[in-house]
Amino acid sequence: MVSHPAPGKAPAPASPPNSLSPSRAADFMQCPLLYRFRVIDRLPEKPTPAATRGTVVHAVLERLFDAPAAERSVRRARSLVVREWERLLAKRPELAELFTEDGREAGGEGAADGTELARWLARAEELVERWFSLEDPTRLEPAERELFVEARLESGLRLRGIIDRVDVAPTGEVRIVDYKTGKAPRPEYTAEALFQMKFYALVLWRLRGTIPRRLQLVYLGSADVLTYDPDENDLRGVERKLLALWEAIRQATETGDWRPRPGPLCGWCAHQALCPEFGGTPPPYPLMIQPRLPLEPDAGTGSGTDGPPGTLPEAEGAAG
Repeated sequence: MVSHPAPGKAPAPASPPNSLSPSRAADFMQCPLLYRFRVIDRLPEKPTPAATRGTVVHAVLERLFDAPAAERSVRRARSLVVREWERLLAKRPELAELFTEDGREAGGEGAADGTELARWLARAEELVERWFSLEDPTRLEPAERELFVEARLESGLRLRGIIDRVDVAPTGEVRIVDYKTGKAPRPEYTAEALFQMKFYALVLWRLRGTIPRRLQLVYLGSADVLTYDPDENDLRGVERKLLALWEAIRQATETGDWRPRPGPLCGWCAHQALCPEFGGTPPPYPLMIQPRLPLEPDAGTGSGTDGPPGTLPEAEGAAG
């Protein structure tokens, strides 16, 4: 889920990035220019029905645990969908535009007659009900829900994020759980899906000194559960990868060189009109550019980072 200023509101003044989250790390790896638009320029993005439904479903699955275990039923969970939608709408009235003629997307959701809102809510209820076939909330007592975590590595890099659920067994083992309203990825993309979870595991390890026993992704769209048990080598590899990633971000921030990386997801990008790959022009870079000084004549060639700014160096042994 991506949180951005509502359309029509002026974005906050630009400032250099000072931390890294799983979603922003994924943005940079997907396309450095997308990272710039979201983090440096803070360009607004219109909400989508799918992302908004994900927000509502996450809220329902969090709120359900407020009830005693015996009362965590399918019926109760389904009844929370409309309540959480109304709660979200009160905070973000612009979401009502998703279900007007102006908000309709070609081939997507949103319609002027109002029937699409009912179908949209029904789909959210289906996803919530499907969760009960994957986990039994009457037998779960999460230690944490929607847990904000933040840790500073020895390098100074600050990592942060929000974990959907943390379970702690009576014997002390920790399980990190994340809900996804989409479908499980194909096997060849499993590592990308687990990157976010390993990121969270690294943060918890640095905060609490214990490596989580299990990482669990719950895919409500396809009724799949993906689990992974990390070890210290995994998390040290993730840390090396994040340090290399942060160095690439730092270089791009200082030089203003944010290169687009065309790929299959370009069709869903909200900023195509500003992308050079599609004939667009990015807005003026809002930060001061700090060009690198040339190397001294006798300087060796082994220092620095290979490749242009905005590219991710390979991190030996990096996972995710």
